[in-house]
Amino acid sequence: MTVQYRKEGQIGVLTLERPEVYNCLNLETLQTMRRLIGEIVLDKEVRALIVTGAGDKAFCAGADLKERRTMTEQQVQLFIRTIRDTFSELEKLPKPVIAAINGVALGGGTELALACDLRVMSATAQMGLTETSLGIIPGAGGTQRLPRLIGKGKAKELIFTARRVQADEALAIGLVNRVVPGAEVMATAMELAEEIAANAPIALAQAKFSIDFGLEADLATGLAIESNAYQVLIPTKDRLEGLEAFKQKRKPVYRGE
Repeated sequence: MTVQYRKEGQIGVLTLERPEVYNCLNLETLQTMRRLIGEIVLDKEVRALIVTGAGDKAFCAGADLKERRTMTEQQVQLFIRTIRDTFSELEKLPKPVIAAINGVALGGGTELALACDLRVMSATAQMGLTETSLGIIPGAGGTQRLPRLIGKGKAKELIFTARRVQADEALAIGLVNRVVPGAEVMATAMELAEEIAANAPIALAQAKFSIDFGLEADLATGLAIESNAYQVLIPTKDRLEGLEAFKQKRKPVYRGE
């Protein structure tokens, strides 16, 4: 199995299981990921998702270049479309997604992390969009998601130079949310996921939708998107539970209804 999926309470954990090749992405891995993402979308029990890599050396070293060398031009086209679509499906997941970057995340590995909502990085890990050094460009959203996250100038620098980014710089430029010792990456990601999962799932989905789509619009349109997202929440049982729990000075119990 190239991808493992398990649930720990309300948290889903998706693990790339190819440590012998630094968890690089072949077509089978991407197709399995996409199928699992489709199942997670429909699972109301799962409130947040963690994406990580097996072992302690790599989160994901990008596309499987050994497989790539055997492909025809048509097969390369299929691969690029599959990786782009898979990451877009992950990005659109109506639940918060955390990348637990436990080792190197290069090329498609950085693009996978960019498709997540939050990123927790090992202090010894490295990230980088290294494609131009291989005669190609990031093809799974890197040229679009990186500048939106860290700004156009810095994104151009990283893509043009193809250099690897150490953890301290990744944190300083806003590429990741937290940097922790390698042994603490999964525990920190799980703690963050549990903190998120304690909140109302429909509210989390609407907040994510509002941020992601509002950011691409002018302010007036963004505010309209936020207003519509709020309207969705007014008739929910969770909203009333939040008010009642506040009144009773207790923790709310949200059911996603």
